[in-house]
Amino acid sequence: MMLSPERIAIVIPALNEALRIRGVVESALSHCANVIVIDDGSDDDTSTQLVGLPITLLRHPRRMGKGASLRDGFREALQRGFAAVITMDGDGQHSADDIPRLLDAANRHPGDVIIGARMRRRSQQPTYRRIANDFGDWGIAFALGYQVVDNQSGQRFYPAAVMRLDNVSGEDFVFEAQILIAAAQQLGTRCVSVPIESRYKTVHSDEQFRASHFKPVRDFLRIAVHIATQAVRARTVLAAYRLQRQHPPIIDDPSGEFGTAFAPAAAQQTGSA
Repeated sequence: MMLSPERIAIVIPALNEALRIRGVVESALSHCANVIVIDDGSDDDTSTQLVGLPITLLRHPRRMGKGASLRDGFREALQRGFAAVITMDGDGQHSADDIPRLLDAANRHPGDVIIGARMRRRSQQPTYRRIANDFGDWGIAFALGYQVVDNQSGQRFYPAAVMRLDNVSGEDFVFEAQILIAAAQQLGTRCVSVPIESRYKTVHSDEQFRASHFKPVRDFLRIAVHIATQAVRARTVLAAYRLQRQHPPIIDDPSGEFGTAFAPAAAQQTGSA
């Protein structure tokens, strides 16, 4: 059965997002009436900003981390019978206008995780984040058994089968890497990348964004160690390298703009393997 906005929910973890959260949620509502916000123990007026909006608001009494927020959002969506969710960050980095594109890709690649990959206007992404993302994509491929573009993006489509996975280890940002690994190893799920625009504060824009909760040294080290451990457990390094090299990234881009940009020309894929 084809997925429509009525059959999915938008899940938005939020920690001290008073600056942008109302606009983020309003834009999400314009594409999907089912929005679940998880306030992760904010000490600003994040929740107050949402008063009067037709959403489901879950609140943590203290900060529990992004992993806990996503788990709670998944649980709420499953209890309400939704077939899938699309996640967005609450800081305004993601555009709700990309929701239909992720949903269309999900219908073309049933059962897969769809990642909104920050491939458009990539030059706006801070250099340290761009390098970290590229290195992260290279590293996680060893655990996944296939290559992926922008595995650290928080704008994703998760089918119900992935949301139901039990005992997905890792907290905070590690959870977002581990759930991809768990889905690959337990369900045989692939990731499909859909090009979206990077949205950051730049000298050319007056848009305001709060400082990122992602701490490059601390969080990237945690993710790297976790991924390395999972990769070694799954198979030998040489076997892992050979396997992921046989499975280049799947990029769903009907425009053809990124047809050969992120995978070898001879092995480039634009649809499911």
